[in-house]
Amino acid sequence: MSEPRSVAEITALIKNRLESDSRLQDVWITGEISNFTQASSGHLYFSLKDGSAQIKCAMWRSSVARLTMMPRNGDAVTAHGSVSVYEARGDLQFYVDIMRPAGVGDLYRQFEELKSRLEAEGLFDPLRKRPLPAYPRKIGVVTSADAAAFQDVQNVLRRRYPLVEVVLSPTLVQGIDAPAQIVRALGRLNAREDIDVVLVCRGGGSIEDLWAFNDEGVARAIAASRIPVISGVGHETDFTIADFVADLRAPTPSAAAEILTPDVTELRQTLDRLAYRLDDAVRFTFDSRRRGLAEKAWALKQVSPAVRIRTIRQSLVTLDRAMLSRERGRIALARERLNGLGIALVAASPQAILDRGYAMISVNGQRVTSAQELSANTEITIEMKDGSRRAKVE
Repeated sequence: MSEPRSVAEITALIKNRLESDSRLQDVWITGEISNFTQASSGHLYFSLKDGSAQIKCAMWRSSVARLTMMPRNGDAVTAHGSVSVYEARGDLQFYVDIMRPAGVGDLYRQFEELKSRLEAEGLFDPLRKRPLPAYPRKIGVVTSADAAAFQDVQNVLRRRYPLVEVVLSPTLVQGIDAPAQIVRALGRLNAREDIDVVLVCRGGGSIEDLWAFNDEGVARAIAASRIPVISGVGHETDFTIADFVADLRAPTPSAAAEILTPDVTELRQTLDRLAYRLDDAVRFTFDSRRRGLAEKAWALKQVSPAVRIRTIRQSLVTLDRAMLSRERGRIALARERLNGLGIALVAASPQAILDRGYAMISVNGQRVTSAQELSANTEITIEMKDGSRRAKVE
């Protein structure tokens, strides 16, 4: 009897055996999806079954990102991957890295080949994607005039942003003639100078219905467009080459219309808020400037000539009163001196004094007896023994 082994050893042994078999590491399996679950991490968990058996499957988020459609329960698919064991539960598991609908293998291969080639050329590079205008004035729409998708787009635009003008560039969106017409429709819009953004759209359908948007000519026309292009082709789970090469992919035509335009109701609310804030800012600015102006006016008033003149006038009144008082004293003193001179004149005449070499000074006929009576620029009369002369005090 051999030594017993642990469960972990056995599951590890089975895992190693499976992973060492090249036939099980590069295998295609066709079956129907069941027990489908998409985890919050983005990974997919499901089973593939046929009439007699089933196998558990997992598809990691990095591989999910390359899917052109999101699988659902009941879908018949062909999946590529490797077989191994999930050791924690001992489950046999198929790890899927490629998945495509069963029955459309040729179309899917063409899709993958063109996708790989254009991706290698850089047509899907996020760095070449252009931003969409925030407030478009004219939106060019490439679709069929009779398509329900066009009606959906118009309804959304009328509801959200009635200010925008829609310019339809009509084209077939399905069939053998559709790719060339789509290219021409894009060209017509690019020939205009007034189109702000282009919406390429159509409703959902099978891979055959959407095949016009997997055409290489359409992809290159979108990439060459001088106007930003948003793709709204099919339903949320549908992917086309046009989605990858456009500046932005929307899950549906209606969603593309919503992405392209702001909500006019929200815009009004925003404008109301901005108007209120602007009114507040203007009022605050005026109040602040008014206070500043009042403060400057008060400061200016303090240094204005009117204030200085008033102060000087008050000083002059005080000086005038003082001078009047002094003049009265001086007049009294002069009167006393005059009385004394009168007495002296009785003894000696003025002419005699002049004859002795003295002179008399008068201002406007008034004799000057003191230098304090004379100020600069005063015109005086000097009387001497033989006549008089006029002079000006310096």
